[in-house]
Amino acid sequence: MRVLGVDPGLTRCGVGVVEGVAGRPLTMLGVGVVRTPADADTGHRLVAVERGIEEWLDEHRPELVAVERVFSQHNVRTVMGTAQASAVAMLCASRRGIPVALHTPSEVKAAVTGSGRADKAQVGAMVTRLLRLDAPPKPADAADALALAICHIWRAPATNRLQQAVAAHHARKGHPA
Repeated sequence: MRVLGVDPGLTRCGVGVVEGVAGRPLTMLGVGVVRTPADADTGHRLVAVERGIEEWLDEHRPELVAVERVFSQHNVRTVMGTAQASAVAMLCASRRGIPVALHTPSEVKAAVTGSGRADKAQVGAMVTRLLRLDAPPKPADAADALALAICHIWRAPATNRLQQAVAAHHARKGHPA
């Protein structure tokens, strides 16, 4: 499975591609950040994020895009930009028929480090170790994007089994899934 992880943001949108299956060593195929100038208007910044994500989709052809689920923060301005960048990533993938999965920051941290309260340094260190890299990807947004992809690859088999069980249950009961 090839997954593009997206850590959404208007100033720095982390992107990373990981390939592999649960239980086997994973391979990083690319990592980076789509940057936009903080002084540009929001519309232009969103177009820049779209162009950047489209380039990653063209180059790496992922089977799925994993995006960080936006959670409530005290800084409304920050959460709005994050939500807008997240929507752009989901739109780019959906336009191409690529499935999108959303994962919360605590799900990603727990999957990668074993603790949903891990800090950015711990996530970076585990991403480095899991992907056998020489150093943690910089900035942290890039490491977080790889962590999202890893999280999805590891969680997908269990999620698929749950979805299949629910569908089978509904089929037995004569209800649509």
